[in-house]
Amino acid sequence: MGKLTVLALRAVVVLLFVGSVFVQTVMVPLLAVDLDDLGRDAAHLRTPVLVIVVLGVVTVQVVLVCVWRLVTMVRRDTVFSHAAFRYVHGVIGAMVAAAALVFTLGVVLAPGEAVPPGIVLLLGGVTLAVLGMALIVLVLRMLLAQAVTRDIEATQMRAELAEVI
Repeated sequence: MGKLTVLALRAVVVLLFVGSVFVQTVMVPLLAVDLDDLGRDAAHLRTPVLVIVVLGVVTVQVVLVCVWRLVTMVRRDTVFSHAAFRYVHGVIGAMVAAAALVFTLGVVLAPGEAVPPGIVLLLGGVTLAVLGMALIVLVLRMLLAQAVTRDIEATQMRAELAEVI
């Protein structure tokens, strides 16, 4: 990966992280005020929705930190090692947690008249989409495992060849 690509990716990660902190510090309190304005019909939704939103933002932050670490490993040419799996597992775990949070949000919003059924259905679709992305990362993890194995084999063969020469 080129230096410009690494720099661009890091800039995007930083902007997304700053945006996520903005959401946690500014947008969530504003959402809390808006949920208060809905009245008694939706009062029971306030706390679960706010908790789910904050935890959802945390899952995004975990993914961003893991991507940052993986980009650092790519830059240092150490990504094809067992240490990279820790960060890939972090991405997969955060995505599964995010899918569970979206599903939970749908469950919280489903009963009653506060939210149209179409919104709950859309949340179900988002849950499947996030789980699909987690599966894609899992496939990429398997490719990384194959690359690490090949790299170890190549290193061993070079060592054996060096002994012969």
